[in-house]
Amino acid sequence: MLGERASGEADLLATWEAGLGEAPAGRALLLHRAARPDADPARLPALPVGDREADLVALRRTLFGERMEVRLECAACGQDMEFDLDAGELAGSLGGRGEPVVRIQEGGWDVEFRLPSVADLHAASRSADPRAALLARCLVAAVHDGTAVAGPALPAAVQRRIAEAVEAADPGADLVIDVACPECGAATRAELDIASYLWTELDSWARDVLLDVHLLATAYGWSEPEILALSPLRRRYYLELCADV
Repeated sequence: MLGERASGEADLLATWEAGLGEAPAGRALLLHRAARPDADPARLPALPVGDREADLVALRRTLFGERMEVRLECAACGQDMEFDLDAGELAGSLGGRGEPVVRIQEGGWDVEFRLPSVADLHAASRSADPRAALLARCLVAAVHDGTAVAGPALPAAVQRRIAEAVEAADPGADLVIDVACPECGAATRAELDIASYLWTELDSWARDVLLDVHLLATAYGWSEPEILALSPLRRRYYLELCADV
């Protein structure tokens, strides 16, 4: 049991260390690997975005519990708002993992569209027209009045139907919260970036753990693995003894 604890914390510290030099996209991938350690790392970027978000919410619950503290600025009056989210309720709102391809029929069009993956979003974001690039990457087939059509030149009404179908099939891809301001009463709608939120928490946790390791190693001469093998309760007790000396 102690070995498992030390290994788990060491793995998390390694994830944190690797992410220090990464951009947000790289950090999100490292966190996803931590959430799905048994999965093939090369396959994770190909999963639908909602799958990754659900995995990261699950990892967050495992590491830091159900209570999520959120700070948000009111879009109307600029007031800072602080409130708690229930991670369990958030996980329940993500929906199930459905079929990876949606099909819509609109105005003589019959279209199959693959749910965008993390890799799709990253690739499209580097394009001059991200929306068109995403459409081109994820369009599986398009038939108009019985004739196959190549390329993403779809009518606006068809594109809207695709967006609606993708949102319904992958509701976890956009984690959106609505909050009423206690000062002015206006509602603020904001996207919750779970990868950035979790990284901030992991960064704070890692720095606290390394400080504990430093203090206990200085006081007792123990190695990092020996200190990580201690339960949080025993570690805190030894830290209190150090403070009393």
